[in-house]
Amino acid sequence: MAPLLALCLLLPLPAGALPGLAEVKAAYTASEATLQARDGRPVHRLRLDKTVRRLAWTPYGEISPALIRAVIVSEDQRFLEHEGIDWRAAGKAAWTNFWGGRTRGASTLTMQLAGLIDDDRQQRGRRSVFGKISQSAAALRLESFWSKRQIIEAYLNLVSFRGELQGVGAMSRQLFGKWPHGLDEREAALAAALLRSPNAAPGLVVKRACKLLQEMGRAGECAGLEGFAAQALNGGLQETTSGDGEQLAPHLARKLLQQPGQAIRSSLDADLQRFASAALRRHLAALNRQNVEDGALLVIDNASGEILAWVGSSGDLSGAAEVDGVTALRQAGSTLKPFLYAQAFEARQLTPASLIEDAPLSLDTGNGLYTPQNYQAQYQGWVSARRALAGSLNVPAVKTLVRLGPDRFQQRLKETGFASLTESGDWYGYSLALGSADISLLMLANGYRTLANGGVWSPLRATPGPVPPAQPCRNQGCAGVFSGKAHAAYRPASAFLVGDILADRSARAATFGLESWLATPYWAAVKTGTSKDMRDNWCAGYSRRYTVAVWVGNAGGSPMHDVSGMSGAAPVWREVMDWLHRGEATSGRPRQSSRPPAAPAGVVRIPIRFVPAHEPARDEWFVAGSEMPVIRAAQASALARISYPAAGSIIALDPDIPPHLQRLPLRLSVPAAPDWIWRIDGQRLGTASANNRWLPQPGRHRLTLENGAGETLDSVVVDVRSLKGHGR
Repeated sequence: MAPLLALCLLLPLPAGALPGLAEVKAAYTASEATLQARDGRPVHRLRLDKTVRRLAWTPYGEISPALIRAVIVSEDQRFLEHEGIDWRAAGKAAWTNFWGGRTRGASTLTMQLAGLIDDDRQQRGRRSVFGKISQSAAALRLESFWSKRQIIEAYLNLVSFRGELQGVGAMSRQLFGKWPHGLDEREAALAAALLRSPNAAPGLVVKRACKLLQEMGRAGECAGLEGFAAQALNGGLQETTSGDGEQLAPHLARKLLQQPGQAIRSSLDADLQRFASAALRRHLAALNRQNVEDGALLVIDNASGEILAWVGSSGDLSGAAEVDGVTALRQAGSTLKPFLYAQAFEARQLTPASLIEDAPLSLDTGNGLYTPQNYQAQYQGWVSARRALAGSLNVPAVKTLVRLGPDRFQQRLKETGFASLTESGDWYGYSLALGSADISLLMLANGYRTLANGGVWSPLRATPGPVPPAQPCRNQGCAGVFSGKAHAAYRPASAFLVGDILADRSARAATFGLESWLATPYWAAVKTGTSKDMRDNWCAGYSRRYTVAVWVGNAGGSPMHDVSGMSGAAPVWREVMDWLHRGEATSGRPRQSSRPPAAPAGVVRIPIRFVPAHEPARDEWFVAGSEMPVIRAAQASALARISYPAAGSIIALDPDIPPHLQRLPLRLSVPAAPDWIWRIDGQRLGTASANNRWLPQPGRHRLTLENGAGETLDSVVVDVRSLKGHGR
């Protein structure tokens, strides 16, 4: 042994070749990354390294004494006595090997740790003579600078136990479903038995474990060990969850976590995230018979833009739980109407008291007639814009868009963060008023937060604090939501008017009744929406402090059975809002955060009355300068638009058809007044109230509608082309 000792002592090691425990721990990387709540509690762990399974480093004090004892008995019985090399064991092993016998081996825990620290050296062959010498030298150095506790701690965190399991944490959770501090003697013996042959057959593992138990004076634990070992080694004892606590935010975790071992503190509120997820699942379970299995939910702090809850799916209730409903693009339904009315109020084309006729409507478009209908297929006649928006009436919304123009509305929606609206307003047409465009819940929630903040749009945050957050996602459903400069998308006056209407339970009573999921005991502005064929329903709204948005539907796009925004998404919205304002929902005493917002500069409130009395007299808010104490049925000219031919139409004349059969009917969006006239290129064509038909001539023409005072109410430009010479 003397030559070996001399070599060990004389073998030079390069400077810095011997790391300290702190360096080893710093180089150690768990195979999982952790998403933390704003208070530091873990809300989700995501495995990113698929080659090995390692949990976070386990300190010595959190390792079961039974396991430490079993490992020492199994691997290095004189661990506490030697200084890195067990010379007695080494001599015995050499003698036994000389005579061809089988030996337990002389590699100490310290020598094994030296090999684990230097993976490259271990891979070059630790059983070669020079490998043993180098490992022995490193062990002597380790013992000079490390304590025994540090050596056993590092060894148990770096050693492989079975298959992909590396370290005591992963082994304990995967095989026995418990943390390392809870391992008993039987479990410890099984774990220690794996160290020599990590992938040994269960029978051999049991044999070695039983021998260890006998050496530890626990021979009685061998009874039933075979069945227990088979269950553990086959994964039957691991918990159904990951064993690392609740997995509350899988979709946001996949967007934020990028590297193994990473730990990111998010803006999520762990308690709120847990409650919101449970509330969504509970309500979806009740709707299961109506073909509903998916949903998503988002909660935002209005002031900071921090996301407090991100629930992307219903979990195991869904057949597509991996799909993130927060960022998936879906048809918006009526949830876009508040933005339409805000723009109309701002342009002074409407006031909350303006009367709009809710009656059957047909509009000529380039693709045929568009005939919007209300959700309940009933019409209410002349209604104020307040009642039209609060009651979610479709025809008044379309008439408002006719006045405003689809292009102007589409541009304003993009300014409000709806980056998915990539086509022109004319491409969406008048159905844009009813939510025909695809948006994400993320965009919708921030849009409503914009109204809550007086019309100021700003990006959302997924991490707290002053440092700008990392981009949580890059797909189309996230486009523009986490980046960009704050800007005024709406004036404070128009945002205030919309919020006041959406919080008015009396205004929505004709459609939803006085008592509904939307009628909160604290101030909240809220709107529901349902897309075509009941494929999606939504509920989005805000209080003074929070914005909550909910989507319910099916990830695959199949329609629900008789589920609207009021019965699907609204109950979830209300339950989460009540949780956020707990104490206010039951006491009836609103706190500062849920009182109605103060009116901004530029709005006034006056008493109004309707002539005739379409609605009861009331006090109403107006943009300053647009107030009217007496409201009469809206003049038809206010909504007059040329509905056919549509602007930009290309009309082809066929020479084989007699000219009198190619006259075009001229149509309006509203009944014409007796003194209105049509003009073609400035020339009078006839009165608009008559059944006028125009004989088009080749060229570009401007069709104009004028009132009796000679004022232009609307005009369109069309191109007329001849098919002469093309044949059939």
